Amino acid sequence: MDLIQRITSNFTESANLKLEIMDQLAAPIAIASERMLQCLMEDGKILSCGNGGSAADAQHFAAELVNRFEMERPGLAAFSLTADVPTITSIANDYDYAQIFSKQVLALGRPKDLLLAISTSGNSRSVLEAVSAAHEMKMGVVALTGRSGGALSEMLWPDDIHVCVPSNSTARIQEVHILALHCLCDAIDCLLLGVD
Repeated sequence: MDLIQRITSNFTESANLKLEIMDQLAAPIAIASERMLQCLMEDGKILSCGNGGSAADAQHFAAELVNRFEMERPGLAAFSLTADVPTITSIANDYDYAQIFSKQVLALGRPKDLLLAISTSGNSRSVLEAVSAAHEMKMGVVALTGRSGGALSEMLWPDDIHVCVPSNSTARIQEVHILALHCLCDAIDCLLLGVD
């Protein structure tokens, strides 16, 4: 096996996918960033969730908002539902793993808030339950998915925003998701600070 060739192939596949879908995803990412800023400016907060690598992405996004991304600014109200291990494990133990995010959304969410729901397949039960809970709380949803969007794409409300990466590779989907999250952070900062 030629590792150099395999590594360069991964770089090429990732770069090509991003360039191929750039125009397709730019508009929903822009709309999501405007909605997120509106939420934050109206004293709402952004709750984020996902499993596995998507859990890490949810935490990464919240950290970039609470601390800062690339520009100095006050902290913004964001919270990852993947970060509180005692809460997650108690819900999973006492009820069901599928409720680990939904119970937090019902406890912490308010109508002015937004849920950032991340699932590469769009079929993660715990993320689907979180979206249902957000809708119950009259919260908007920004969904990051892959493949065809799965069951999540079918449960979104008309005002919700869907950023779907049309790929069957989990790695490639996650690579685009992190780029999309960075684009959201950058756009929020630019809108907030008036950067051209």
